[in-house]
Amino acid sequence: MDTGLTNKTVVVMASSKGIGKATALEFANEGATVILSSRGETSLREAAEEIKRLSGNEKIHYQTCDMSSSDDIAKLFREVHKQFGSVDILINNTGGPKAGGFEKVTDEDWYESFEKNLLSYIRTTRAVIPHMKENQFGRIINISSSSTKEVIDDLILSNTFRSGMVGLTKSLARELASSNILVNTIGPGRIETDRIIELDSVTAEKKGVSFEDITNYQKSLIPIGRYGQPEEFAKVVVFLASAANTYLTGQSLVIDGGLLKAL
Repeated sequence: MDTGLTNKTVVVMASSKGIGKATALEFANEGATVILSSRGETSLREAAEEIKRLSGNEKIHYQTCDMSSSDDIAKLFREVHKQFGSVDILINNTGGPKAGGFEKVTDEDWYESFEKNLLSYIRTTRAVIPHMKENQFGRIINISSSSTKEVIDDLILSNTFRSGMVGLTKSLARELASSNILVNTIGPGRIETDRIIELDSVTAEKKGVSFEDITNYQKSLIPIGRYGQPEEFAKVVVFLASAANTYLTGQSLVIDGGLLKAL
């Protein structure tokens, strides 16, 4: 299938590792021009070099950006627009918020999570919409969490701000559809990344059991019987951004191996 991505410019946020990196690699495999971004320059450079090697695509670029910094976001997109003219596809992604229930998080945690996990997506989207409207083409994919469909215990910050992301996505999809800009949210279930290792470690410590006991239990709840791999998630992201998707917008999808019971 021709994905139509060869001449597209893609920005993937938080792409030095995990789901973001896997997504950048899938776009690179399809021949797109890919701009990676994250906070750490060393890990970002290494990720870009690895993606070039694995994909054979030399159109891989990177720039550091802290998603909680409005100045960093503005600088990133100024440089991207200067070098590449416009952004065809924006993949919004950032690390998950602090774990904890309502009584464990502070005002500072709420403010930090708002800026990092919701306002950052608003800022990046604001930066790309004018060019997308001018080109009458755009794809914006907001990577969220399975908590958009079913709340997760002890993740009050994620449950709150990821849900806000769904409202943002639906509203943008309706506002931008006439400009051929499609906007969707896609959430990972238990995809095997550093974030899942962190959450399983927190759960193991809280329950006073081994890390292996927790991971084995969690896998037993998934009908497919295992954690997903980042590349499996990334392939769905690429589909949503590809020429194969011309009508799906405003949706909130979850890639979870059948874990969630919610309709």
